[in-house]
Amino acid sequence: MYTDLRSKSKKAGLPPGTPVYTGKYQNVTSSITTLSFSTQEVKETQGTDIKACLSPTTDLTTWVQVTGLNNAELIEQIAQTYQLHPLTVEDILNVEQRCKVEEFDNYFFITLKLLAWDSTLHTVSVEQLSLVFGSNFVLSFQEHETRLFDNIRTRLHGNPTQRLRQHGSDYLVYRLMDAVIDQYFVVLETISDQIESIEERIIVNPSTKNSRVLYRLKRQVLMLRKAIWPMREAISRLLQIDSAVITPFTHLYLRDVYDHTVQAVDTVETFRDMLSSILDMYLSSLTNRMNEIMKVLTIIATIFIPVTFIASIYGMNFVNMPELHWRFGYPATLIVMLVIIITMLVYFKKNRWL
Repeated sequence: MYTDLRSKSKKAGLPPGTPVYTGKYQNVTSSITTLSFSTQEVKETQGTDIKACLSPTTDLTTWVQVTGLNNAELIEQIAQTYQLHPLTVEDILNVEQRCKVEEFDNYFFITLKLLAWDSTLHTVSVEQLSLVFGSNFVLSFQEHETRLFDNIRTRLHGNPTQRLRQHGSDYLVYRLMDAVIDQYFVVLETISDQIESIEERIIVNPSTKNSRVLYRLKRQVLMLRKAIWPMREAISRLLQIDSAVITPFTHLYLRDVYDHTVQAVDTVETFRDMLSSILDMYLSSLTNRMNEIMKVLTIIATIFIPVTFIASIYGMNFVNMPELHWRFGYPATLIVMLVIIITMLVYFKKNRWL
């Protein structure tokens, strides 16, 4: 959350539409991969020849995949080729955007969040994916390379009778969005395993170490909620748009994506409730543990109060004290103390205080 504020501060004082990359992947070299396809042919071009990659065609659907956003000049060149609004370019480079859908004269602009589980740091990594699509083109902008869309690229090179080859840019955008949401469930499954593990450990040993893991999971779930929740609103907005670019065929599949998004949101809300319950259980365990400790200390103190009273009396320095010079005074006093202790233990046990 604090990273969002720091990234936004980079644009302080700049006019609207200023292209400034606000992400953390400053050392990633920008690259372009263009894949043009139809039912008859598929052509893929890497980013060595920029002009060839940026040439939109009318008879083919073109997917331009841009990786690395630190080259603002390259992004602006793409924007000029596809006549993108300066505010769209600004939102592409400002990677802390909320998930949204915007409609322009000749294209639609969508921002999504890519989620991945970092097994080394045990945290969720969040990256922005920006999609721009029109009647015959799709532009995707990512901060760094990912293998999430490799399956889609492979299918485009495969059988020409597949839906990806038979339908246009809107269906390709649906497949990209569907791949992103499927990845959400992979992350949610990992989070679920983490929650089950910490729940068992909290029950067995409510230690400070486990509490740190619990608070870390709460922050991760909050991050997930922030990334997934607005996507439901964005897809709902996309379903309400009346445009020839989005065909009735794709509209039906977008409804399925919306259902998956709602399911992911419900799962995140369930995780929040579970973590809150586990936190309450952790605090209750600490309270019960403290009460047990105080109970033991209170019983010990109560047992030794009469013994301490007797010892304090015979510790006084008066000359005329009864049994002071009695031969069996010392062992008799110890026996009386022992009898008092045993009697009190029996009484506590009878009343189930022990």
